[in-house]
Amino acid sequence: MNDPIRIGSLYPGRIQPNALSRNRTVKSAEAQGPAFKDLLQNRLLHFSNHAVKRLEQRGIELKPEQLSQIESAIDSAAAKGAKDSLILMKDMALIVNVNNRTVVTAMDGNSMKDNVFTQIDSAVIIS
Repeated sequence: MNDPIRIGSLYPGRIQPNALSRNRTVKSAEAQGPAFKDLLQNRLLHFSNHAVKRLEQRGIELKPEQLSQIESAIDSAAAKGAKDSLILMKDMALIVNVNNRTVVTAMDGNSMKDNVFTQIDSAVIIS
C-alpha cells in the first residue's frame, strides 16, 4: 500500500477509461454521412442571375406546384445521368444544370418559337 503510484501503471496492459467513448463519438459523426446543410443544398432549386433576369424580363412567375414539378424533373434527369437538361412546360422552357440543381435560363412561349437549344444532353417534358 505504500508503493508509489505512477501514471499509467494503474491500468497496466488494459485500455484506459474513456478511450473507447471518444473514438465512438468521432466515428459516429463520420458515419452519419453528409451534413444537413449539404443535404439541404442538394435538394433546393437554385436560379442563376441570368435566369432571374430572364424570368423578370419575360414576366414569368413560377407557382409552388410548378417549382415542385421542376424539382421532380431534375430528379428524374439526374437518375438518368443527365448533366444539362431542357425542361419543357406548357408555356415555358428552362435550361437546367442538373448537377448543381440550377436553372440557367428561362424562356416563355413566344421566346421558344424558332429557337435552337444547344449544349443540352437531355430533355424533360412536363405536361
